[in-house]
Amino acid sequence: MMKRQVGVHVSIAGSLPYAFDRARERGCDCMQIFTKNPRGWQAKPISEHDTDAFIRKAAEFSPGIVFAHISYLPNLAGEKPVMYERSVQALRMELDRCGILQIPYLVTHLGHAGDDRKSGRTRVVSAIDTALAGSKSGTILLLENTAGEQNSVGSTIEDIADVFGRCEQQSRLGICFDTCHAFAAGYDLRDPESVGEVADQIQDAIGLSSLHLIHLNDAKGDLGSGLDRHEHIGMGNLGEAGIRSVLLHPGFSKIPCICETPVDDRRGDAENIRVVRELMRMG
Repeated sequence: MMKRQVGVHVSIAGSLPYAFDRARERGCDCMQIFTKNPRGWQAKPISEHDTDAFIRKAAEFSPGIVFAHISYLPNLAGEKPVMYERSVQALRMELDRCGILQIPYLVTHLGHAGDDRKSGRTRVVSAIDTALAGSKSGTILLLENTAGEQNSVGSTIEDIADVFGRCEQQSRLGICFDTCHAFAAGYDLRDPESVGEVADQIQDAIGLSSLHLIHLNDAKGDLGSGLDRHEHIGMGNLGEAGIRSVLLHPGFSKIPCICETPVDDRRGDAENIRVVRELMRMG
């Protein structure tokens, strides 16, 4: 089996350090969290006790990587000044929180533009530059591709590359590639040849060396549907063949994978991780 880390997004309910226990229960060797309530703008300061406990547990979890994801509300591409300013401040706060917890990566979507995508990308660049300049955190910000929803910024590799290339501090940036989002946005990932073509596009536009995380999700929607609906590994329109093609492509082979799959009566997190590892062994 290839040496790569596989995990899921886990809850921080009760206390931030509890996330590590939940990750281990599910068989994770990497994990993703929110550092705060994802449905609110405000966040309680992280206590010294929780900070120390989190950093200690992260050292015990090593070499497993901890990834954080920005909360749901910020819109870095938004055209409304008040919301935009609030979103920039939220990004800086989340970078600072990751810095306190020594989390190496923070994932963000680029947002939605109510006017046009070009203007939206310009606002994203400005938001990222402002947040990074105002934060002393060493955390790397990962730009995640989106599913092609109406007015979304970042659904294409070209969108991501344009933002990435115009930001001032590119050494503090990377990318997160979501397989469900890519498929919904029109990137076929159902066989090795198609995956190779997408990997080549990423390499040409940005460079695979900037890829630090794969959100490994199957898709409920069809190719190019614009539907951001994740499915259990191998049970959606990518299928086991598509997921395996992503896992085994040389350009993706050692990138950590986080599954953001459903938890229901068909399957849970631990089972999805098990299926991913089985698919890696089939290569």
